[in-house]
Amino acid sequence: MEQSSFFPARLRRLSGSALKLLAVITMLIDHTAICLQPLLGSPRLALFGRSVTPYLALRFVGRLAFPIFCFLLAEGFRHTRDRRRYGLRLLLFALLSEIPFDLFRGGQLLYTGQNVFFTLLLGYLGLWALEAFRKTPWKQLLGLAALFAAAYWLHADYGWAGFLFILVLYLLGGQPVVQALAGSALLPWPVGVGLAFLPLNLYDGRRGFIRSPWLKLGFYAFYPLHLLLLWQLRLRLFGY
Repeated sequence: MEQSSFFPARLRRLSGSALKLLAVITMLIDHTAICLQPLLGSPRLALFGRSVTPYLALRFVGRLAFPIFCFLLAEGFRHTRDRRRYGLRLLLFALLSEIPFDLFRGGQLLYTGQNVFFTLLLGYLGLWALEAFRKTPWKQLLGLAALFAAAYWLHADYGWAGFLFILVLYLLGGQPVVQALAGSALLPWPVGVGLAFLPLNLYDGRRGFIRSPWLKLGFYAFYPLHLLLLWQLRLRLFGY
């Protein structure tokens, strides 16, 4: 089902490239807060009538990133010319990102979870199962159950809830209000996640400025590279 919006068409001015840039910026904010938590965990700020630390305020902003990435994944699945190549690209960067993710999150090579590319890959395969087995519901259900179990067993970032979130975005694309409510209820920090649906509903359906294959790959590569840089920064500042 094509994505619709609760905003009128004249207000929709964000291209897919603009959304991707917003997702990258908020992800960087989120991961920088994790990296600098010892420095950001004690001062207090006023936010929405509550006293919070800068760490929590930045993590709140960072909640926008994952929903936007999932939305772009669903849009990419709808419009890509080569679904196999798209899936292989996700797999490649899931593998390339695992060591940087382990070092960033656990300071060692055997962190217990897997990076977000695995979540996106499983969600992408879930969308593929929905489409490929549309005429055979039992195969559809079996495929989704297997992927759900994989998301749970792998401890991929955002886990089984992240997997379901991608399916919700795709299946409820024509019902933006229900989509926002259901999606916000699935993930931690529901208010922050809910705010992500504001820019998502300002999407105008255009690809935007990211057209070069190298620029696309650059956005993919930003994930493992920034994790390595933040891990090095934390190592120099705090020794771990």
